[in-house]
Amino acid sequence: MRPTLACLALLVAGCAAQTPNPPEQVTLTIWADDSRAKPLTDLAKAFERERGVKVAVVQKGMGGLRDDFVSQAPTGQGPDVIVGPHDWLGKLVQNGVLAPLDLGSRADRFQPAAVAAMTYQGQVYGLPYAIESVALLRNPKLAPERPKTFDDLVATGAKLVKDGEADFPVGLPVDPKAGSPYHLYPLMTSFGSAVFKGGTLAIDDEGGLKFAAYLRKLAKDKVVSTSLSGEIATSAFRKGRTPYLITGPWDAPALKGVPYEVEPVPSAGQDPARPFVGVQGFYVSAKTANPILASDFVLNYLSTQQAQQALHATGGRPPAMTSVPDTTGFAEAASGGEPAPNVPEMDAVWGDWGLSQLAIITGDENPAELTRDAADRIRAKIGA
Repeated sequence: MRPTLACLALLVAGCAAQTPNPPEQVTLTIWADDSRAKPLTDLAKAFERERGVKVAVVQKGMGGLRDDFVSQAPTGQGPDVIVGPHDWLGKLVQNGVLAPLDLGSRADRFQPAAVAAMTYQGQVYGLPYAIESVALLRNPKLAPERPKTFDDLVATGAKLVKDGEADFPVGLPVDPKAGSPYHLYPLMTSFGSAVFKGGTLAIDDEGGLKFAAYLRKLAKDKVVSTSLSGEIATSAFRKGRTPYLITGPWDAPALKGVPYEVEPVPSAGQDPARPFVGVQGFYVSAKTANPILASDFVLNYLSTQQAQQALHATGGRPPAMTSVPDTTGFAEAASGGEPAPNVPEMDAVWGDWGLSQLAIITGDENPAELTRDAADRIRAKIGA
């Protein structure tokens, strides 16, 4: 249950003595997407009363929020605080638009992996609040047993399709234009590969080539297809037309009322499957005209258990704060993952990586050659 504003005001009142009241008419602007705007608006009202300032929560589409921030912050037109994932860090720091944050003893309130994800080149830049990854959602009516391996999962799903009880063996989303490196990453890592190893691109290492061959097999067996987008996969799972769905907590609102268990993605290779872990958090602009006020809001208000609980209750993402109970079931899957790289070079990785997977799924060319060619193009772009 979300705490009342009155409770929030009382709980954070002790912070008021730490920071002098700012001048009147000061406005603190926060950019957030639709899932975070409402709880932030409620938290901001308590902050307004305590500090005597105006807080404007501006709802922005997540797709353009980062780039809009990069372009507008230097002009003075950007926000004071933004909400976003940790893999934005490299580009934001590179463009000089983020101010470092000193979490101090507050860091102990959060999962170490969450704080590490908010760290870039040894400096913390964000206050985490959620940690997430893809997981396996299983319909217990169609698939009563937890699969031990991905091949077990495929066999169960294929039988249900053959018997007319399902339309798809598994809802594994593939974007028909961009591929699905994010959703497929747990399977790739189970063959011992990774996107980077020791700072070096590794998608075409021995494990990556084994995964490429496995992906071709999944395509030939009609387990993965470019016709199964995220929307179609989620809809099929919601209607009971597939026993499994690989997705994250962001899909939970669309699945209300649907019975399912949340489990880690099972391994397809010899190693555990490790999904990309994403950490959501709050950043302070390096260009803010109110740095003390912005840091006060992030560090003293948003780091409380009550504020973090309110954000968790609304957004449904697993909490990064250890004292906030997880109500999603996704925390187990995230605990076995690895933080998605937050380096600027990742912007040059996704495109060719995804297109190579599309070619493997839809074409007849050698999967190993397709993977190596994509890796060579990426290395040329990042200067590796």
